[in-house]
Amino acid sequence: MSVATSQAFPPVMPTYARLDLAIERGEGVYLHGTDGRRYLDFMSGIAVTALGHAHPRLVAALVEQAQKLWHVSNIFRIPEGERLARRLVENSFADTVFFTNSGAEAMECGIKTVRKYHAHHGHPERYRLVTFEGAFHGRTLATIAAGGNRKYIDGFGPAVDGFDQVPFGDHEALKAAIGPQTAGILIEPVQGEGGIRPVPPQCLRGLRELCDKHGILLFFDEIQCGMGRTGRLFAHEWAGVAPDVMSLAKAIGGGFPLGACLATAKAAAGMTAGSHGSTYGGNPMAMACGNAVMDVMLEEGFLDRVQQVSSHLVQQLQGIVERHPEVFEEVRGQGLMLGLKCRMPQGEVAAALRARQLLTVNAGDNVVRLLPPLIAGPEHVAEACAIIDAAADELAAKARAGAKAG
Repeated sequence: MSVATSQAFPPVMPTYARLDLAIERGEGVYLHGTDGRRYLDFMSGIAVTALGHAHPRLVAALVEQAQKLWHVSNIFRIPEGERLARRLVENSFADTVFFTNSGAEAMECGIKTVRKYHAHHGHPERYRLVTFEGAFHGRTLATIAAGGNRKYIDGFGPAVDGFDQVPFGDHEALKAAIGPQTAGILIEPVQGEGGIRPVPPQCLRGLRELCDKHGILLFFDEIQCGMGRTGRLFAHEWAGVAPDVMSLAKAIGGGFPLGACLATAKAAAGMTAGSHGSTYGGNPMAMACGNAVMDVMLEEGFLDRVQQVSSHLVQQLQGIVERHPEVFEEVRGQGLMLGLKCRMPQGEVAAALRARQLLTVNAGDNVVRLLPPLIAGPEHVAEACAIIDAAADELAAKARAGAKAG
């Protein structure tokens, strides 16, 4: 390669449209940029830093573990992993857990678990999963096929076979998609990347009934909406239903790379020794962080407080939407997984918020996501809403001036 070519191409592969903002450190619900400004973080690393930044319990757990043992591989027992698995099982529908390094890997494990279930019972032809428009399940070849978004699929060769996508909320199309090769139904109880679209509780219950009727498995992707984000440990709990398989990641490690695939004993019957593996998955460092996150989230009153803060935030946001119909259309979501559906381009709205030191993240359907740390309090809600209100005032005034000039 010539010197000119190597200098023209950046050392970090340019797969991200990064903001021209570098973060120096974080503290609680705030991030400090190298520009000397303090930002209110309502994106949480895309729902990852659920306990905020530099949480003392997480820091202590990580430092303590780092001084003892980082990695041994899954050739050996990992006691902290066994403890975390027990706690997840005790607080969920599941009987067993496989630990991964990321959400995409948790999804891959879940897809394999669903397929293996049917093969284990003598039906290898049942390998297809029904998925939904607007979904996002990861960036591996299998998970981009499951998500069905052409902008992620195009250019990577033939899409991985085994996924039948139907429109979001189209019950008749869903029923028609189930056939003799169907292994299960895969859905996010609340779509994140798709535009903060919760699945109504009655629909989740209907999916459970449909799976039971056809002898197929129900697979929930709670990578973004799980781990307290909606005000309960898992989003599907609001509907009073349980899946057979569930993927987790993001908040489960509080910022340390960690994912998990949870399953019932029935669903995981085919996942025997040698059927799946991971070199780093479930390593001692990740397990220390996962247990520290569980310590905080399982404390009495933690999730109740998330619900209270969410109720207050939603109420304030609805008032802002009513005052600024030129800018916003509606508030969406559940818990502290909320979205503002915009009437003007979401990029303009996000930029106006960022200029006032509030960080948000965009989603599909022209939605700006609000994903504050779960430790956020009423004072942070007030600060964020004051910024959103002021930004909306400015955006609305600009829109009116532009219309008048036109």
